[in-house]
Amino acid sequence: MNPVHVIGIGLGFEDLTERHREIIRQSDVLVGGRRHLGYFKDYPGEKLLITGNIQKVFEQINDRMQNRSVVVIGSGDPNFFGIGPSLVEYLGEDNVVIHPNISVAAAAFSRIKLSWHDAVVVSLHGGKSEKDVFDAIIKKDKVAVFTDSKRTPAWLARVLIEMGQDNLRVCIFENLGSSNEHFAWYSPQEAAGKEFAALNIVIIIRAGNQRRQMPVAYFGMPEDTYAHEKGLITKTEVRAVAIARLCLFPHHVLWDLGGGSGSVSIEASLLVKDGMVICVEKRPERVEQIRKNIKQFQVTNVRVIHSHLPEGLNDLPRPDRIFIGGGGKDLVKIIKKAVSYMKSDGLMVVNTILLDNIERVRSTFTEMGLRTDVVQLQVSRGKEMPWGERLEALNPVWIITGTKV
Repeated sequence: MNPVHVIGIGLGFEDLTERHREIIRQSDVLVGGRRHLGYFKDYPGEKLLITGNIQKVFEQINDRMQNRSVVVIGSGDPNFFGIGPSLVEYLGEDNVVIHPNISVAAAAFSRIKLSWHDAVVVSLHGGKSEKDVFDAIIKKDKVAVFTDSKRTPAWLARVLIEMGQDNLRVCIFENLGSSNEHFAWYSPQEAAGKEFAALNIVIIIRAGNQRRQMPVAYFGMPEDTYAHEKGLITKTEVRAVAIARLCLFPHHVLWDLGGGSGSVSIEASLLVKDGMVICVEKRPERVEQIRKNIKQFQVTNVRVIHSHLPEGLNDLPRPDRIFIGGGGKDLVKIIKKAVSYMKSDGLMVVNTILLDNIERVRSTFTEMGLRTDVVQLQVSRGKEMPWGERLEALNPVWIITGTKV
């Protein structure tokens, strides 16, 4: 059995050394993406195209390496966010030889004459966590981001603006190494409205004196910690119980429908570290309050959607958990529409202070085949008096849980 040679193509054909080219000439099978194989139109052996089904490609490589020489062409440096480590894991380290080359990140930093030993390089490819990307941007002064076809440089810029990270310098590199290579500096506001080539990398720079200490979010923050409208906010104690009833896990996607101030979204986001919170709110002024609160606490995995429920849910990631803190006269419609998107092991929590809503929610859950549970929460807070302290009762709240079974 012949070992598989994985050769990094760098930025393009010109970056291949004579040693690389000789290994390719001696091979029987050449594996690569469409763009990479296009450099070898006269290759006499078999060509295998790398597609979205990488498992199938690995199986084909394993089959052919038994009695033929196989070369895999990888982008940039195959060990830097490339195919190298995955192929080693699949075939075993004794069956793979890796030939490094110039990484796209190294080339990008060289174009703008900046060192990158102190940079953090993160990727959105392959559905990787957005939170890791935004955590790096908040914590570090020099970050390079590989975007994907949906989470583009413009999308990245828009989220940075939403997070209040609008004082950064952004350099976007398109088609590095090709005849139509282009790179330029932008503010997030400038980049948010532009279209960029599919082959790109983004470098984000923050001047050292721009960083300021941000307050840290924690569970059960007082109401006056948040910007909110005339007391219309889920009270601290109720918020804590509601989040507990959601049974959140790190990978979950949570929909917070009728986000209000965003307090539930922000505190729930601490539990879904590898997931996401989608906060939907119809009132523009409250949307701005939510964004202000997100910016204040530098939360990186809450997305705000301005939409009138139950519309606007079609294009959202399917939820594992759903929280509804209001809903008004459309509450039943919202529940029915939202449950239809909920995953098979999903769970919905509804808070209400209205007596009529208790039975409306319970009967709707039963109608939709959800197992129902109700908790009534009565909170009294100490209030100082001239000669002592008394208890002041808040409105009782019913927390109704519906679980798919």
